[in-house]
Amino acid sequence: MENKITVQKLTIKDKDILDRAFKYYSLISTLNNIPLTKREIQLVAFTAVKGNISYSENKQEFCKLYNSSNSTIHNMIAKLKKYTILIKESGKIKVNPKILINFNDNDIYLQIRITNV
Repeated sequence: MENKITVQKLTIKDKDILDRAFKYYSLISTLNNIPLTKREIQLVAFTAVKGNISYSENKQEFCKLYNSSNSTIHNMIAKLKKYTILIKESGKIKVNPKILINFNDNDIYLQIRITNV
């Protein structure tokens, strides 16, 4: 049987680095069937861009930016740690390095391979 490959190219523009990170983590969660809310994806994206969500300044900035609360952040962190999306490293809550990329790069190219079982 012949192995066929389908290639599809998409160009997506983002408005800023947080939007870029949000789009990336939205794709990651969807492709891996991880049921995250929009706010949880926003927290992951924010944490990736800031480096961690442990500092009170970062929590305050997230709360102000997304009209959230500290208790909501703590609840989301607990859920995201169960999925190992967020991890505790050197006393700080960070995005798991396995899914962390540099969002400051000019362009991000994703290659997605979906195979037959």
